[in-house]
Amino acid sequence: MNLHFHGAARTVTGSKHLVQLQNGSSFLLDCGMFQGLGAKTAGLNAQFNFDPATLSFVVLSHAHIDHSGLLPKLVKEGFTGKIYCTGPTLELAHVLLMDSAEIQTYNNGNEAPLYNSVDVSACIKLLEPVNFGTEVNPMEGVQFVFYPNGHLLGSAAVHLTVTEAGTTTTLLYSGDVGRYRSALLPPPQAPPQADYIIMESTYGDKHHDPTTSVVEELLKQVKETCVRKGGQLLIPAFSVGRTQEILYALNQMSLEKRLPEILYFVDSPLSIKATEVLKSYPQLYNERMQKVLEIDDDPFQFPGLKYIELVDDSRRLVEYTDPCVIISASGTADAGRIRHHLEAAISHAKNTVLFAGYCGPTSTGGQLLNGKEEIDLLTEGKEVKASIQQLQGMSAHGDCDDLCQYLSSQDSALVKQIFLVHGEEAVQEAFKARLQRKGFEQVSVPAPGDEVKL
Repeated sequence: MNLHFHGAARTVTGSKHLVQLQNGSSFLLDCGMFQGLGAKTAGLNAQFNFDPATLSFVVLSHAHIDHSGLLPKLVKEGFTGKIYCTGPTLELAHVLLMDSAEIQTYNNGNEAPLYNSVDVSACIKLLEPVNFGTEVNPMEGVQFVFYPNGHLLGSAAVHLTVTEAGTTTTLLYSGDVGRYRSALLPPPQAPPQADYIIMESTYGDKHHDPTTSVVEELLKQVKETCVRKGGQLLIPAFSVGRTQEILYALNQMSLEKRLPEILYFVDSPLSIKATEVLKSYPQLYNERMQKVLEIDDDPFQFPGLKYIELVDDSRRLVEYTDPCVIISASGTADAGRIRHHLEAAISHAKNTVLFAGYCGPTSTGGQLLNGKEEIDLLTEGKEVKASIQQLQGMSAHGDCDDLCQYLSSQDSALVKQIFLVHGEEAVQEAFKARLQRKGFEQVSVPAPGDEVKL
C-alpha cells in the first residue's frame, strides 16, 4: 500500500490523500480545494496529478471546502464511484459546493470556473451517507469506520483496515480534530489503534487559553466598537460552524439581558442554509447545548438579529452607517460579501474587524492580522485604519494539547509512522518534536507530491 500526498502537505488547505493498493486500485481520502495561497492557488486547483477515472471510491471526512471543494471537478473529469460521508456532511457539502460553484461562476475574475452547479448536482448524486460506527466495505479487502472528531457537525475521522496478500494494515486518517471543550459539539471520540496515522496539525504548536471566555471577549468588542466608538463591528466568519458559534454566544448574552440593543446582521445566504441544516440535527449537539434547547428552542436567533439573503439588501447594508454587528463570509476575507463590507469600513478608525478563526499568512485575514497597513479588496490600496482584532478561544481545531489527547488512545509502540498534514511546516516540525518526546518515534512531514510505501 502506498500513500500519495496531493494536498494539505505543509499547508492547511487542499486536503487530498491518495491510497494505492498492491493490486493497482486506489481511493482518495478527501478532495479539498486549495484556498488563500495567493497567485499559485489557481494552478494548484487546476490539476490533480492523478487520473480521477481510476479511483474506486472517495472517503470524505467533512464538508469544509478545503476538504470537499474539488469533488465536483473530480466527477467532471471522470470519477464515477461512491463518495462516502456522514449524513450531515452530505447536506452541508451540498450547500457549500453549490455556493462554491456560484462564487466561481460570478466572482472569479478572469479565471474559468473549475465547475458549475450542474457539476455539483452530478457530484451530490454520488455521495453515500454512512452512520458513525458503521463498518463499510467499499471493495474487497478494504473496510472503514467513521468516528466523530468534534470539528464540525458530521465531521469524522476514518479508521481503515486494508488486507493485502494475507497481511492486514490499519490506517487512521484524523480529518480535522475538534476541541474537547467545544461550544456546540461533543468531544472527539477516541479512535481505535492504528499502524499508520495521517494526522492534522493546524495548531500543533499553539495552546488555546482555557481561561478565555469567548462570550466575554465578544461582548467587550461589541461594547467598545459599537457603543463607545459608535462604529461597526465586522466579523468575517465561515458560514458553517463558526457563524453558528458566534450566534450562539450572542444569543447567550441576549438571554442574560447583557447584549447591547443594536442591530446584528448575518449577511450570507450560505450561513442561513447552513444554520437550518445544523438546526435539523439537535441530537448531535453536546450535553450543554441539549440543556439550552430545553429553555430556548432556537439558540441561533435573538431580538435584533436579521438575516440578509438578497443581493439588494446586502448592498443596502454596505451603505448602512449606524453602529451594528455584521457577520459575513468568508472567514479569511478572501471572498464573499465580507469584502464589500471591508471595502466600506476598513479605512475608518471607529470600526473594528474581528477575525474569528484561523487565517493563513497569505490570506487577506492573515495579512491584516500581521499588521498590513494597506490592503487590496475590491479596489487597490485601501488604507487600514480600522482596529484589527482576533477572537481568541474560538476555533474548531484542537490545539496541541487536544491533538495529543486525541492520540492518547494509541499505543506509541504499535504505531509504525505518523504523517503530519494540514499545517504550516514550522508548526508541523514543532508538533513532530513533541510527538517524538511522547514516544512516537517515526513522525514525518510529507512535502507536496510525496509518495510513501507502507
